[in-house]
Amino acid sequence: MSDEFGPNFITLTDEDGNEVELEYVDVLEHNGQTYMAFFPTVADDADEKAAEDYGLVILKSVKVDGEELLSTPDSDEELTEVYDLFMEQILDDEDENS
Repeated sequence: MSDEFGPNFITLTDEDGNEVELEYVDVLEHNGQTYMAFFPTVADDADEKAAEDYGLVILKSVKVDGEELLSTPDSDEELTEVYDLFMEQILDDEDENS
């Protein structure tokens, strides 16, 4: 993804009503499913520790009643598989840019 126009941010509301701001990193298609990777944003040093606890946030695009929503992967196995694919893609992109 190009940062030509600056990074992309989204704000999500979790099931408890808490808002979380995430920075878009990348997208990939796997087994007919679209997955997106994000990093939590950091406003200050206190938020930095919380952001490190989250690490890379992976969400998948799902349609509910015709509306596209972001959801967590259904299982730890799915999350691990997609995480590994994202890390491979990110490392490949870094190798191409160096």
